[in-house]
Amino acid sequence: MNIASEAALAAARETFFSGKTLPEGLVPAPILRSWQRCADQGLDAGSTIRAEPMTAAELRALHEQNEALRLLSRSELVSLRTEARLTDSVVILTDSKGLVLDTAGSPEFAGRAAQVALRPGVAWSETSTGTNAIGTALAERRAIEVHGAEHFFEPHGILHCAASPIFDPYGKLAGVLDMSGHASAEHTHAMGLVRLAVEQIEHRFFNRAFDEMTVVRFHRSADLLGTAREGVLVFDGDKLVAGNRRALHLVGLDRKALRQSTREEIFEGAGLTIDRGELRARNGERYFAAVSQPRATPLHVTGTLPRAAKSARPAPLLTPQTRADLARAIRLVNAEIPLLIAGETGAGKEVFARHLAGLTNRAGKPFIAINCAALPESLIEAELFGYDAGAFTGAKKSGAKGLVQQAEGGILFLDEIGDMPLLLQSRLLRVLQDKEVAPLGGGTPQKADFVPVCATNRDLKAMVDAGTFRADLYFRIAQYTVTLPSLAELPDREDIVATLWSQLASAHGRLSEPVLARLAAHHWPGNYRELAGTLRAIAALSDPGTPITLADLPQTITTGTASPIIHDGNLGTLTESAMRRAVDLHRGNLSAAARALGIDRSTLYRRLLWKSRLDG
Repeated sequence: MNIASEAALAAARETFFSGKTLPEGLVPAPILRSWQRCADQGLDAGSTIRAEPMTAAELRALHEQNEALRLLSRSELVSLRTEARLTDSVVILTDSKGLVLDTAGSPEFAGRAAQVALRPGVAWSETSTGTNAIGTALAERRAIEVHGAEHFFEPHGILHCAASPIFDPYGKLAGVLDMSGHASAEHTHAMGLVRLAVEQIEHRFFNRAFDEMTVVRFHRSADLLGTAREGVLVFDGDKLVAGNRRALHLVGLDRKALRQSTREEIFEGAGLTIDRGELRARNGERYFAAVSQPRATPLHVTGTLPRAAKSARPAPLLTPQTRADLARAIRLVNAEIPLLIAGETGAGKEVFARHLAGLTNRAGKPFIAINCAALPESLIEAELFGYDAGAFTGAKKSGAKGLVQQAEGGILFLDEIGDMPLLLQSRLLRVLQDKEVAPLGGGTPQKADFVPVCATNRDLKAMVDAGTFRADLYFRIAQYTVTLPSLAELPDREDIVATLWSQLASAHGRLSEPVLARLAAHHWPGNYRELAGTLRAIAALSDPGTPITLADLPQTITTGTASPIIHDGNLGTLTESAMRRAVDLHRGNLSAAARALGIDRSTLYRRLLWKSRLDG
């Protein structure tokens, strides 16, 4: 905000708070509505804010009540933490009433934010904290930015906040995601980043609790089925019970229609039919569609509906080299010697590790997989090592056993080990050396029996040289390294595609030679994960027994546009699906996705935001 606009805002505040009528256009309409609501409640903009913090017991209860939301939002907090540090900001997750659950980001700004009560356990609804992005997003039920003096209370003028409400599949407010920083700094991308993160969180809600219902997923691009960009409608019998924003927009409904509309009303009213894996609108628009149904529950709309492809975990596809490595790895694990699995994103490191565990003398014992990049820094130590009662604010009364202890007798799989914070690397090293775990809170160390298997897609040796990964931990975990090849390195890709297809879509029969050759010729930047996801989508969009043709393949494969590295000079060939796929593969981390695509992070962000605006 420039000096002129700040002066205009100051004049608008003076006019409003002196009781005069404020002309339209001086401040955004949602801000003016919020000011009026706050004034109507009798709030005094110049008074001191008294935000009473919660007790430890109250905060613990709040966390337990919102455990599902915190879990679904965890990876977004992790990925946005990096972005927030770059702009000296904090990311905030609240519940549906505006109570702050978690924060992550810049430690420097967090201290200043705490001065204005921007910390866990404090309420940021309009009724308690005046006009602010969190409370006003809840009141307006829409994404909103509040800058500097647009806040109702004067002390909040140091903040720039961008927030978006999070809705569950049933249309109820679940919480708010917010990014807050200094009002004096530029926050050009904050709103876009928050919107993208909320889209990911809301999509994760649909991964649970709908096994006994009919779920219709659709998108203009087959590649984006299964991602946060797809539309999702859920039917319980004939009644629409859940849906995301994109799907409701397409059928011309809002959240009030949930539990009020039937399947027949929706599809007939919007002129939609489903036929051979396509959702067709009366105006000629076509969408790729996948439908999963409860057993013996037909969906009475025009055409044949495909069942969703099975999501069973495929077995690893072993080359002669990795087969030899597997034999050595079995002997090493049986001898309790740590193992490191290296390879590109999507190369099958966890699949290899699980297969390995089943062939060792620890088969049938716990296999505890931990993604070190997906644990918030504030929680990772407690998650790994457990804690005693009262160890920290929000801790369970009975304490909790850590993931390391849960792996007792089995395998502890540490994925993305290169993303573990340095402080935790030191603690993990002690555990590996002593084979003892001391929970947070000063509990008595307990013996731990597990074999560590770590995985990374990063160059740990280079990180050791750069001082970002401990040399002593590296030598402890990398006593033997298995390097999994990328799909592009393998000469027998047709056999690999055929084998994976038989595992994922056995009901569809064998792929024809032209289809097999085209899939094998494609360069898969996401490796096995991307290939498996594409094969599942192809299977979901095809009827069992119907031959798969080249026309059934996603456009990015038939046109050969999925190049692994695309520089800004060739940006026009970078499809939205390639960008979205990269973001999904890197769990929403835009910086990592941009590096994988060979473009600048701001370029990736602008392209995704532009597409979001075009799509509504």
